[in-house]
Amino acid sequence: MNPPFTVADFLAVFAAYNAAIWPVQIAAYALGLLAVAAIVIPRSGLMRSAFAALSVLWAFTGIGYHLLFFASINPLASLFAAFFVLQAILLLASAIRPGDLHLQFGQDVRSTAGLITLVYALAIYPVLGILAGHGGTAGPMFGVAPCPTTIFTIGLLLFARGRWVIWLSVIPIMWSLIGLAAAIQLGIWEDLAMPVTAIGLGGALALPLWTRRAVS
Repeated sequence: MNPPFTVADFLAVFAAYNAAIWPVQIAAYALGLLAVAAIVIPRSGLMRSAFAALSVLWAFTGIGYHLLFFASINPLASLFAAFFVLQAILLLASAIRPGDLHLQFGQDVRSTAGLITLVYALAIYPVLGILAGHGGTAGPMFGVAPCPTTIFTIGLLLFARGRWVIWLSVIPIMWSLIGLAAAIQLGIWEDLAMPVTAIGLGGALALPLWTRRAVS
């Protein structure tokens, strides 16, 4: 099913949105770097701050982008906003009461995939957008747009361990499937990393369960 708007409409919304919220994008990158720091510095307080920072990014994207701007061209935007705010609430709850949630950086495939995903969201994604002609303030930007924020969140969750991780992964994985259709239909090819990273996260979460069943 084709979206109820054109590529030009889609990018025009992003241009207007980015202009209206500037310089929030700079603050979003600062929050992203805080989350990265929490991975390499194993402190509970810093980890809580990282998940709280992600909560702010998801809430801002849900309300600021989906509800106040994207809703002008897409009737489903209000529903998308609700899911993003719900994810923000889950992230904030995990920051307040983390339980056994923690970030683990190791020399394994999961950590390597997480690192690549974070670098992609922060640095490679915007470069690809610029090369495609819709980068920078003319298109989706990290921390204030759904897809690069989702990719970054998946990257952080690849480092996360604990019972919270499954619940924090549901909405990012769901959005990756929605974003895949939009990426293909609108030609935002940098968003194709979303389903790839979502599959990686899903596999990382399923592997321990499968291993325990095989052993038992």
